[in-house]
Amino acid sequence: MEAQTLYLNKKAPSKAANVTGWVITAICLLFLLFDAIMKIIKNVYAVQGSIKLGWPEEQITGLGVVLLIATIIYAIPRTAVLGAVLISCYLGGAVAIMSRIHEPYYFPIVFCVLIWAALFFRMPALRALFPVQSQQQ
Repeated sequence: MEAQTLYLNKKAPSKAANVTGWVITAICLLFLLFDAIMKIIKNVYAVQGSIKLGWPEEQITGLGVVLLIATIIYAIPRTAVLGAVLISCYLGGAVAIMSRIHEPYYFPIVFCVLIWAALFFRMPALRALFPVQSQQQ
């Protein structure tokens, strides 16, 4: 019964929270689209960076396609949570690769937090699942 009422809570976010969520979403989407497209078209800097991380050149386009699909799924409001999960998986791989080669891996972690923070601001169901303050009765 409690889980049922959790999802029925349709209290809309405040205007400030909604705008903040969409601004963070837009910034993240722009970065992800840029990164995906640079990998797909095999931009020289994207290829050099990926090879430095240990990726074979023939796999870079595939990584770009995977990232592009996850980004498109994240951009659609109805599938944004699934997109955030897929992007989190992608960024988890980035953390693993960066730590394997002893490079700083804070950026993928911070970026993943931003992906979820944007949804947290926009979606009442996520705020209900992960309340920041205790519910008073």
